[in-house]
Order: sequence, then structure tokens, then C-alpha cells
Amino acid sequence: MSRIGKLPIPVPKGVTVTIKGTDVEIKGPKGTLSVSHRGRVDVTQENGEVIVRRFDDSRQSKAFHGLYQRLIANSVKGVTEGYRKQLEIEGVGYRVALAGKDLNMSMGYSHPVVYKAPAGISFTVPKQTTVIVEGVDKQVVGQVAAEIRAVRPVEPYKGKGIRYLGERVVLKEGKSAK
Repeated sequence: MSRIGKLPIPVPKGVTVTIKGTDVEIKGPKGTLSVSHRGRVDVTQENGEVIVRRFDDSRQSKAFHGLYQRLIANSVKGVTEGYRKQLEIEGVGYRVALAGKDLNMSMGYSHPVVYKAPAGISFTVPKQTTVIVEGVDKQVVGQVAAEIRAVRPVEPYKGKGIRYLGERVVLKEGKSAK
């Protein structure tokens, strides 16, 4: 049996879970998220917990069992606490600023790069070299952080570029004379 899938998902106070057919809607203080399991698992709510069960023991059912349990658990955590990713920028002249809700990045190109905030995502810029991406959906927060990082990925010789907070970059050795 799936070790992840069989874990019950506790529903904290202030969060309501509505199960309608194949859709599970989670409402909380930070927002609303919906997960559609498309009939691949059975989702029920018992004693203040959401329980995900699979129909058979096929390999695909086992995979979906763990997947949908995690998706629902991440949604419950997202509407209560939210998710955040922190990016740091390293390099001379590289900086970022907020322009309304959007990011205005100077990354060494001939023009500034503007990244528009998708729905449900907010940016915080405590310093010119730090960006915090926050939202309720774990997948969207991770995707937005990856897209911002892709504007100027860390180059392996000097370590300049955008990286996640605490990301370790192994620098390559440059050319050496014989």
C-alpha cells in the first residue's frame, strides 16, 4: 500500500473541504484551491480528516493514490499557511525592483526585463538583490520562481545570475596557461 497515500489529511480549523464528484474544493483564510482527481481514487471526509483510497492494486492506481493525497495535502497547507520561494541575485549591476505588482529586473541585458505577476502570486523585494515569491498554490509558486530564475541562470565560472536562497553553485575552473 502507498505509504504516502494512506496518510489521512487533517483539516485545520477555518478550512472547509467540499467534495463534489471528482472535484475537491478547499477554502481557507488565504484563498480557495481545487483538485480534480478524475475518478482515479476515492476521496472521503471523515472525523475532520480527508482520506484518499484507491480502487485496486494496479501500479497506476498506487501512483495516483500517493499523487492525489499529496495534491490535496499541499492545497490544505497552501490555503492555511501559503508557500514562498526566495531568490537571490548576484552580479555587478544586477538588481530588481517592484513596478506595481510586477518585477522590473536589470540583468545585464540592453533592456530591463519585466515579469508580470500571475493571478494569486505576490512579489516582495526586501533588497535590490532579493525576491520573495508568495502564493497559495505550491505548483504555481515553484513555476514562477523557476521562470524568474531562467531570466539569468547562474553561470558556472563567476557565479553571477539568479539563484534560489541557499543554492550551492560549484564554480568551474577557468582556462590555465601551460
